[in-house]
Amino acid sequence: MNRSPVPAVIAVVIREDQTLLVRRANPPDAGLWGFPGGKIEFGETVKAAATRELREETGIDAEAQDILTTLDILVRDASGLVQQHYILIAVQCRWISGLPLAGDDALEARWFPIGDLDPDKLPMSADVDVIARRAQALVSG
Repeated sequence: MNRSPVPAVIAVVIREDQTLLVRRANPPDAGLWGFPGGKIEFGETVKAAATRELREETGIDAEAQDILTTLDILVRDASGLVQQHYILIAVQCRWISGLPLAGDDALEARWFPIGDLDPDKLPMSADVDVIARRAQALVSG
């Protein structure tokens, strides 16, 4: 078991009041909709990791811009003990080109209207709706 937090990125792309989400194939959020992302490789910058993961999981090209927020994701076993600790760095990315096509560890990839994001109606990772709305506010000015 890894006893150190794992740094990872999520790429938050907003385009015309929609955000790009993928349905994850692998734990910890298998089956849930969330932002494309993954682990930061050794020697890779946060922004480079965000654009690489975005391209691998969706085929979308984008420009990484600002860091929006960070999230601590604690994966616990049945007894409540922390088994894994991810630190997710949410990076705002500006869409450049491409149509969403699921790749790598994504089952599906598509645009969602931000106004429709509701965790009671769409199975999604933690704070997807909150982060998408924060990113949309920054894009809108």
